[in-house]
Amino acid sequence: MTFAIQHRASPVCTLDLTPDVSFAARNRMALRDLAETARLWRLCWTLAWLDIRLRYRGSMLGPFWLTLSTTAMVASMGVIYAILFHMGLRDYLPFLALSLVLWGYLSALVTDGCTSYTQVEGMVRSVRMPLSLYAARVVVRNLLVLAHNVVVIVAVYALLQVWPGAQVLFALPGLALWLIDSLAVCLLLGAVCARFRDIPPIIGSIMQMAFFISAVIWKPSQLHAQAWMLAFNPFFAMLEIVRAPLLGELPELATWAAALGFSAALCGASWLLFARVRNRIAFWV
Repeated sequence: MTFAIQHRASPVCTLDLTPDVSFAARNRMALRDLAETARLWRLCWTLAWLDIRLRYRGSMLGPFWLTLSTTAMVASMGVIYAILFHMGLRDYLPFLALSLVLWGYLSALVTDGCTSYTQVEGMVRSVRMPLSLYAARVVVRNLLVLAHNVVVIVAVYALLQVWPGAQVLFALPGLALWLIDSLAVCLLLGAVCARFRDIPPIIGSIMQMAFFISAVIWKPSQLHAQAWMLAFNPFFAMLEIVRAPLLGELPELATWAAALGFSAALCGASWLLFARVRNRIAFWV
């Protein structure tokens, strides 16, 4: 019995299991884990693509089913809410299409990030690979789905003959920040949800509430004098730094400051937790 337990844990045991490992040593091991993931980027890409193929196995359209459902949602909601909000369809439809596609990525990433490790517990326990690879796998998988849904945005722009212009380049820094935060979210939620299995439903409820308070289906300008409250909403800040340039506008400096502040807090918390509990995740899943 003793031999069986040792054999099962051996692929994931590292020197940092000892209780006297210093904070600096944990950071070095976590950095080594991330560096190994960077070297295995081809494997990460292959696993993410395999996830999508397995998810839509036997489907004729594959991941484009998501694109089709997003298109139907944009078309139906666009007409109704344009009337409710007394806005022209040419002005509201591009905003709604961008918001739903970008929010779809954020929502799916947070939800999938909760199962970064528990969904692949067999691999975590039996294969010696960097643990950050599983978080990066979730990020790449959702980026591939986002790339499919970009078709909806382009179709709306082409239909209404509305193009953002050169301001679209200002979305690149926001997308770069999204990539960093996406990995941080998966590392943080993956570890927390591996330890506490009742966290994912809570996260799901939070994301549902955030959808309605983050200016996804309504415009920030509709809050009028109360628009300053959006600065305290991290979901709005992260959404706006990418959405505004794609609409031909520039995000306010306060929005960028809020996004950077929230990102710094997220990355700091994610790094501290990952460095601290990395060696325990295999025993939690």
